[in-house]
Amino acid sequence: MTRWLAAIGATSALVLTTAIPADAAGPREDEWWFSAWEVQQKVWPVSKGAGVTVAVVDTGVNGRLPDLQGALVPGTDANSGSGDGQVGASSDLEDSHGTAMAALIASRGGGTGYLGVAPDAKIMSVNANLSAWDKGIRFAADHGAKVISISQGFAASNGCRPEVQKAVAYALQKDVVVVAAAGNDGNGANSPQEPANCSGVLAVGAVDSTKRAWNQTQRQPYVAVAAPGYPVNTLLANGQVTDGVAGTSQATALTSAVVALIRSKAPQMPAREVVQRIINTTKDAGPPGRDNMTGNGVIIPAAALTANVPKNAPNPVFAAYDRWLAQNPQASAKPSKTKVPKSEATKKADQADRNLYILLGIVAVVVVIGGGVLLLLVRRGRKKPPPPMGPGGGQSGPPPGWGGQAAPPQQGGQPVPPRGGPSGWGGPPNPPAGGQGGPQGGGPYPPPQGPGGSRPPN
Repeated sequence: MTRWLAAIGATSALVLTTAIPADAAGPREDEWWFSAWEVQQKVWPVSKGAGVTVAVVDTGVNGRLPDLQGALVPGTDANSGSGDGQVGASSDLEDSHGTAMAALIASRGGGTGYLGVAPDAKIMSVNANLSAWDKGIRFAADHGAKVISISQGFAASNGCRPEVQKAVAYALQKDVVVVAAAGNDGNGANSPQEPANCSGVLAVGAVDSTKRAWNQTQRQPYVAVAAPGYPVNTLLANGQVTDGVAGTSQATALTSAVVALIRSKAPQMPAREVVQRIINTTKDAGPPGRDNMTGNGVIIPAAALTANVPKNAPNPVFAAYDRWLAQNPQASAKPSKTKVPKSEATKKADQADRNLYILLGIVAVVVVIGGGVLLLLVRRGRKKPPPPMGPGGGQSGPPPGWGGQAAPPQQGGQPVPPRGGPSGWGGPPNPPAGGQGGPQGGGPYPPPQGPGGSRPPN
């Protein structure tokens, strides 16, 4: 199994930084994707991911770091079937992988100033290796995740394993979006990777700051979209920021953050429509039209949040899932809701709430009876009826605040100017993808600068 966080260059040194920006409301200068995606100007005024939980199926997350304080909800170690999925401090890239992905999604910036793209979202740490991916996916779907982010993979030339495919179908039927990394050896073996090759998974390739495909990103027909991945620094499990890394891991985490933004803004929007919206608001990259490195193009979060996407727009991810489902009708029944066991603290809180409700009920009865008696005494003491309400007789209709014109929706804080990096990738959404131009796999356009180089598999 490989976790898709690659060091750039076989002898590249690991650079650790802990600088905190002067303006804590904005991202660090080295988080160039904020500027490219115009996050502060066009995205955060619309959504920051509040109310959405993203399950990070990975090596576990260190939620005790200042940057992730308050970001985590209870998770699990799917490998053992117990625990909360969290891990301790580490400076190792592989051991820090889950923490790194969580930070890209929802870091609060409390320690290093490193911010996630969806900083108001919650993270569910699901520690799982390839033997437990199916269990991790099912746990996340059963415990409130609306997005499942999997920045892991292994060569799977025989297709997605049945148990993992069924777990993905289970999550989709519970209205969860599943996102996975396309892979990091596109300039080598270029093997299909699971779970990216599972039907219904939004598979993500990596691009650089100029929207060029990273030369190691996988060249596979399952690639649906692309997102920043070269180079994209991130947070280690020891609380320091690492430079000199790249991969479809980061592209996947950033895509999952965009999914969280959409699901926060439109909580009733089905997972199918969320994926359709992301695919049909991309900006073309590589050769004209769709290609096997960047799929339908680079994700543009502002467009995905606000553009008018037709209901009949292409949705190749769910089209593949629908084909699989037609061949596996036994998987079409919607899963039953799983009852999550309550902790002792929760049970005590529930009992306290019940006692409070009983007390309030008793008080209400006493108030009603007492009020009735008082009203009767007042009426008996009156010599004439009160003046009528309405025209000529006082105020009529509901008091202020009981209706009328609604206040305009809150649009969030004031945009903060970008702190460096490339100019935005915005612009009008592309027409539906599918043109024939250019060879598949990204042929003639130049790869980004840098030697590349992938980490060895675990």
